[in-house]
Amino acid sequence: MIPVSHVLTLSAILFTIGVSGVILRRNAIVVFMCIELMLNGVNLGFIGFAYGMQSMTGVMFMFFVLIVAAAEAVIGLAIILAIFRNKGTVDIEEINLLRW
Repeated sequence: MIPVSHVLTLSAILFTIGVSGVILRRNAIVVFMCIELMLNGVNLGFIGFAYGMQSMTGVMFMFFVLIVAAAEAVIGLAIILAIFRNKGTVDIEEINLLRW
């Protein structure tokens, strides 16, 4: 049996790696993957708490986050692809769609 504290530590590490990737990277696809990594860290935390409390509530939250992540992946990749077709780059610094 794996202790719940180890699962939650791994969850926090995954979330921290995702946050640092969002803050430090400039490629939109890498930022997008880091957001997915953050969502997976949260899902692992939900599963860890559900296992520790012997409850299915965390599992239900995990499925909800998984559904939202799937929808976000479809819409986010479509937006990134459309920006790449128009601008020719996925560098966040060079994408200035709201500037004159």
